[in-house]
Amino acid sequence: MTGKLVGTKVTRVEDDRFLRGGGRYVDDVAVGPDTLHAAVLRSPHAHARILDIDVDAVLDLDGVHAVWTYDDLHGAMAEPLPLLIPHPALTHGRTQFALANGEVNHVGEAVAFVVAEDRYLAEDALDRIRVDYEILTPVVGVEAARAAVHLVHEDVPGNVGARMEQEHGDARTAIALAPHRLELDLRIERSACTPLEGRGTVARWDADTGRLQVWTSTQTSTGVRAAVAAKLGLDLGQVDVITPDVGGGFGVKINHPWPEELLVPLAARLLRRPVKFTEDRREHFISSAHERGQVHHVEVGFDDDGRLLGLDVEFWHDHGAYIPYGLIVPIITSTQLLGPYKPANYRVVFESLYTNTVMVTPYRGAGRPQGCFVMERTMDAIAAHLGRDRTEVRSVNFIQPDEFPYDQGLIFQDGRELEYDSGDYPASLAKLKALVGWDEFPAFRAEMAAAGRQVGIGLACYVEGTGVGPYEGAHVHVETSGKVKVATGLTTQGQGHQTAFAQIVADTLGVPLSDVEVTTGDTRRMPYAVGTFASRAAVMSGSAIHLAALRTKEKALRIAADALEVDEADLEVVDGLVRVKGSPEHHVSLGTVAVLSNPLRYAFDEASKAATQFSVGDPGRPPVAEDDEPGLEGRDFYSPERSTFASGMHAVIVETDPLTAEVSILKYAVVHDCGRLINPMIVEGQIHGGVAQGIGGALYERMAYDEHGQLQNASFMDFLMPFVTEIPDGIDIDHLETLSPLNPLGIKGAGEAGVIPSAAVFAAAIEDAEGLSISSMPISPSELFELRQLRKDPTC
Repeated sequence: MTGKLVGTKVTRVEDDRFLRGGGRYVDDVAVGPDTLHAAVLRSPHAHARILDIDVDAVLDLDGVHAVWTYDDLHGAMAEPLPLLIPHPALTHGRTQFALANGEVNHVGEAVAFVVAEDRYLAEDALDRIRVDYEILTPVVGVEAARAAVHLVHEDVPGNVGARMEQEHGDARTAIALAPHRLELDLRIERSACTPLEGRGTVARWDADTGRLQVWTSTQTSTGVRAAVAAKLGLDLGQVDVITPDVGGGFGVKINHPWPEELLVPLAARLLRRPVKFTEDRREHFISSAHERGQVHHVEVGFDDDGRLLGLDVEFWHDHGAYIPYGLIVPIITSTQLLGPYKPANYRVVFESLYTNTVMVTPYRGAGRPQGCFVMERTMDAIAAHLGRDRTEVRSVNFIQPDEFPYDQGLIFQDGRELEYDSGDYPASLAKLKALVGWDEFPAFRAEMAAAGRQVGIGLACYVEGTGVGPYEGAHVHVETSGKVKVATGLTTQGQGHQTAFAQIVADTLGVPLSDVEVTTGDTRRMPYAVGTFASRAAVMSGSAIHLAALRTKEKALRIAADALEVDEADLEVVDGLVRVKGSPEHHVSLGTVAVLSNPLRYAFDEASKAATQFSVGDPGRPPVAEDDEPGLEGRDFYSPERSTFASGMHAVIVETDPLTAEVSILKYAVVHDCGRLINPMIVEGQIHGGVAQGIGGALYERMAYDEHGQLQNASFMDFLMPFVTEIPDGIDIDHLETLSPLNPLGIKGAGEAGVIPSAAVFAAAIEDAEGLSISSMPISPSELFELRQLRKDPTC
C-alpha cells in the first residue's frame, strides 16, 4: 500500500489529551457515588497450609458489605483459574484459585476478599481477619527446584511442570566431530514489568437489563469478557468489557483473568452496587507476574571461520508457583535463540519448573532477551576463541537475503513452523557498524586509555517473531457528517494506535487524518479480538483495519457511481470527496454517500431528505439489494498463515569506572527492520522506550528473593530503576525496510525491539572493557567489583 500518510512522521493525536491531564484510567472510572471498594488479604508466607480463617471480627463491622474466603465461592468460581494456553509438553499444569484453597504457594497469593464503603474500611477489615498457617519449606530458585528436596505442589514430581525438546539435524554428533568446541553456563535473573499503573477493575451490574459492565486495565478485553462470562455463568452477550487508558502493560496485563477480575464483577452482581479494586504498588510486586529467570547450559561446535556446525542448549525456566500462560516464554527462548543465524544442527531442551515465587507470564520481549543473551554470548565466545572480529563470526553465520523464506526446522510459539519471511541481516550489520563506529573504535579506545579511561564496545543481533495469530478484526464506519469511526478489539497501552491506525484508514479510504477516530479495547464496539501482546497490533489490527477500509471504500465508490451516473473505475476518493478522475468538480462527499447508503422512510434533517423514499432509489428494485446492507461501513478480519519476523541489531560503547565499577553509556546505536514503517516517529519512540527498559534490565532491575521466598525489594525505594540521567541523551537509530509478504501492508511488529538485546549487548561491552567473562545478567557495580577481585585472587 502506498499513501501520503503511511511512512511519515505524524504527531500522535492522543498526546494532547494525555499531556493536559485528560487520560482516563480505571481508577478514574466514576460509576456513581454508591461505588463500593474492595481489598485483598494476601499471604505473608511463600508456602503454607491454611488451617483456619477467622472472619468473625469483620462480619459486624459497620460499612463492610462482604468478606469472602475460598469457602464462599461456588460453582465455576470455586474451580482453578484457567490454564490459558495448554500444550502437550505441559504435563503438570497448575493454576491458582481466585482465593487460596487450603494452601498458599507464594507471598502475595490472595486469601480473602473484602468489600466495604471505602478502601480505608476495607483495609481495616483485612487487619481483623485471622489466618492460622502451617508453614512449609519453600522452594526458591532454579537450583532448589531442580534439587526437588521439597515440592511446590505435592502432585508434581521433581517440580517439573514441563519438559520439551526440539531438534533440527544431529547437534550432539556435529559438536563431537567439530574442530572447535566450547561450553558456557549463562544466567538471567528475574525481573518484572512494573508499569506505572498497576492492575485495576471496576464492575457494575444492571439488574433491569441483566447486563454486566466491567472496566479493567488489561491487554485483552475480549479475553476478560470470556473468562468473566464463563466463571459467573453468564452469556457473552450479557458482559461488556471496556479497557480505558492503560498506564503501561508490558505483558503483565495479558494474563487473565486475575482473581480480582472475577471477584469484583461477582461482588457487583451480588451486592447490586458498583465495586472497584485498585492494586497498590506492593501488591503489584508480590502478586502480579514476573519473568526472565532462566539458567542455560550451552555446548557448541564450530569450524575455523566460526561457522556453527552444532549447537546444543539446555535450560531451566523458573515459572513460579503457577503456570496460567503455559510454555510461551520458554518456547520463545528455545526458538528465537537462533536469531539471524543458521546453525547446521540445533538441539534445545528445557524444563519449566515450579518455585514458591510469583508466577511468570510474558514481560516485554517474552523469552527473547534470554535467548538473545545465550546466542550472542556464544558468538562472542567463539570470536574470542578464534581471535576473530566479533562481526566476522556473525557474518559467516547469517541467513542470506536470497534464502528467504527460511525454515529453521522448529515449531514456534503459535504452533506454526519457525519460518522467517524476509530480512537482510548483512545490510543491517553494515548499517550498525557505520552508526556506532565499529571500525574506528580501536583508535577511540587508545585515545581514552591515554587519558586513563576504560571503554568497551559490544553488539547483539536478534530476530523477533511478531504478528502472531489467530486473528484480529476491524470495523470502519463513515458517519453522515463524513467522520470515520474505526473500532478494533485489541487494547492500547501507549503504542500510539489512535494515530497509526488512523494513518492507515486515511490513506486507504482517502480522508483527512483529522476525520478518523479510533476506538480500541471495547467489546461493545468489536466483540471479537485476541489482544495486544507479542508486537502484533500493527500487523494484525493494522491489516484488518486496512481490509475493512477497503470494503468501505468499495461500497462508497459503488453508491457514488450511481449518484454521479459514472463508472466506478472512473472515481477516486480524495480528502473525503468521491470525485470523477480528471474532473474533480464533479464530486459527492463521503458524508453524502453515507446518507445515500441508508434508505430512509423518515427525514430527520436536511441531509437525510436525500435518502427518503421519494428522493432516491429505483422503483424496480429493492431499496437494499440482497447482497448489501444499509450504512457506509466495512468489517473484516485478518488471520495470518504464520508470524512475521522482524529483526534488529544494537551496539553500545560503555565506560567502566576503575574505582567504583560504575558503568556509563557513551554511545548507543540501533538498526531495526520492522518492514514498512507506518509512522517512523512512533517506531523510534517504541525503540527509545525499549532501550530504556532494557538498560534497566541489564544494569539495575531484579527481583531479589531470600531463601524464605520473601521478596526483599518490593517497593520503588528498593527496586532499582534507571532515571533519565542513566539513559543516553541520544540513541542513534537507522531503519531497514524489508517488506513482509504475509500481510497486505508489508509490515512487521516493533513493540519489543528495543529491549530484546540489552542484556547481551551490555555484557559484551562490559566484557570488552574489563577483559572479564560476563555470564550472568543483570550486573551491578558491586558484582563487577567482585569479578575484578576474583581475577586478582580466585580464592577470595
